[in-house]
Amino acid sequence: MYRVVITDCIEPPAVVEGNALSDIATVECLEAKSTEALRGKLVDANAIILYHEVDLTSELIRELKQCQVIVRGGVGYDNVDLKLAGKLGLPVCNVPDYGIDEVADHAIGMMLNCLRGFTLAERRFRKATTLLPWDRHDVGKVLRTGDCTLGIIGCGRIGAAAALRAKALKMRVIVYDPYLRPGIEKVYGVERVGFEYLLKESDVVSMHTPLTEETHHMIGAEALAQMKPTAYLINTARGVVVDTSALAEALRERRIAGAGIDVLPNEPPSLDDPLIQLWQADLDPPINLTITPHTAYYSEAALMEIREKSSAEVARVLRGEQPWNVVNGEWLKRE
Repeated sequence: MYRVVITDCIEPPAVVEGNALSDIATVECLEAKSTEALRGKLVDANAIILYHEVDLTSELIRELKQCQVIVRGGVGYDNVDLKLAGKLGLPVCNVPDYGIDEVADHAIGMMLNCLRGFTLAERRFRKATTLLPWDRHDVGKVLRTGDCTLGIIGCGRIGAAAALRAKALKMRVIVYDPYLRPGIEKVYGVERVGFEYLLKESDVVSMHTPLTEETHHMIGAEALAQMKPTAYLINTARGVVVDTSALAEALRERRIAGAGIDVLPNEPPSLDDPLIQLWQADLDPPINLTITPHTAYYSEAALMEIREKSSAEVARVLRGEQPWNVVNGEWLKRE
């Protein structure tokens, strides 16, 4: 029997994985809360499933003696040393087609929250000693959603799903994605534009990119300076695609109208994080900033889907079949 190790997140018993792999492998959950906790525990693993609480560093990958595949239970894979794994002949796979609806819904929900001032008004009322005035003033200046332009950066599966939802809300949708196949924008009914134009034109900018060298701090001080002072930023992608210190400064100085953030560079964040400090600050007028704890991907159905698809990818490899979603193919050593 093969040994499959789940590094983090999923708590025992691993019923889903155990059932899917029962005829070929035993499954062990390490419940690691840090990368350091994995040292020496993966040496004889034949396959690894990891989530987002740990990294498979070069040191850990070099420890692997029996491993045939690494599956990142999620879309992003920046917590795995892809290049080294490939050079060692070890395929790294992800699950690119789970949680699409959940993340798109979350992004649109955060957008509506910003545009309609839900949280802004709720916070003021909750802290008030009197609920007067009971009127529109606490939501700030509200734009009609159908008159707004949504700018989507990264029009893959989730970006496209968010675009279709926004179009149902009668919004104009523009997208920036240099890797989008020509003509796909016509399928979605959106406009393909340049990066600077998107920043200047959008009432809401929503991030849907993977984390790469190209997208690291893609939204920083320079990009934020090009946005409208009435615009909002939404990030449900990866924390580091946004320079959160620059975002905190732009929000504090009211150079953009607000933000909805689900992902941060460090999770859980430090209380010293400038964006967290701003979020917790008792300012008057308050800042239209909502932070959720990396929950955009989550629903019970999505969690089941990711576990089933991660297990299926492992099973394919251990049975000698080709994996479906290899993300380090350009470095993968060929026999």
